[in-house]
Amino acid sequence: MKKIVQSPGSATIINAMATGFGSAFGISLNNIIDAEIIDKPNICISDINADTKLMYHCIDKVLNYYNINRDELDLGIKIKTESNVPLGSGLSSSSSISNAVTMASSALISEELNLKPLNDMEIINLAINASIDCGVTITGSFDDATASYFGGILITDNTNRKIILHENMDENNILIYMPNKPSLSGSVDLDRIKLFSPLVSMAFQKACERDFYDALNLNGLIYGTVLKFNNQIAVEALNAGALASGLSGSGSAYVAIVTDEYVDDVYDAWSFLEEGEIIKTSVNNNGTKFLEWFFSNFNFKKIP
Repeated sequence: MKKIVQSPGSATIINAMATGFGSAFGISLNNIIDAEIIDKPNICISDINADTKLMYHCIDKVLNYYNINRDELDLGIKIKTESNVPLGSGLSSSSSISNAVTMASSALISEELNLKPLNDMEIINLAINASIDCGVTITGSFDDATASYFGGILITDNTNRKIILHENMDENNILIYMPNKPSLSGSVDLDRIKLFSPLVSMAFQKACERDFYDALNLNGLIYGTVLKFNNQIAVEALNAGALASGLSGSGSAYVAIVTDEYVDDVYDAWSFLEEGEIIKTSVNNNGTKFLEWFFSNFNFKKIP
């Protein structure tokens, strides 16, 4: 038996670190998990570019949910992965991989052992718990996890893991700027970030009013300043015609939402900045889903 799951990354509208309330939207950079049941009682992960510790934790969370002791299993799971979500860049690579592994392994185990399948929120919560155990998230990243899982725009109460709003996003281009030498210095200082919670709350209110682009702009400027990134990246994108631009997560990626008319202009504006990589993708409104085929060796889609 085999399950193939594709799970997108996401980009930030409101970073939840300051207030516990966040917002994110799905982007079409993906992790793909190819998982199958094997006869040997073992968990085998074949991967070269992801957090295998996180993947093991996701599988263990599923087994624990079903009160299954891994040592007593007479079957196992073999996992292969493909990804074009940049790691550790603020684009929800951990949420994407944990959603995909949890969905695939829970489907395999429930079908193989004739158990009740997990529902969407159970999958999301197990994936978040695994991420917290591995230390790859500070807030639990409920906004990132749900944007990756459901696609579209999510506004969330991260502290209580509640969805406030979920709707599709206009299908525009997404440009991502990845600095080769990000300016972030040291670890994230939550006390310093929370000093700016009144401003972040203003940005969050804009998101709740569906003024998503201004919310993203304001959030990006706030967190870019606090975390000592180069906000000129966002300013240049806006000046070139982007609908919105700002730091995603805690960096180092900057995102820009761009209509077809201004893609070349934003790309040209960013090409004159400090050395970095520009990735072109799109909004993802579909979220995490099962696939029939495994699409291997896919690469970043770059503008020529």
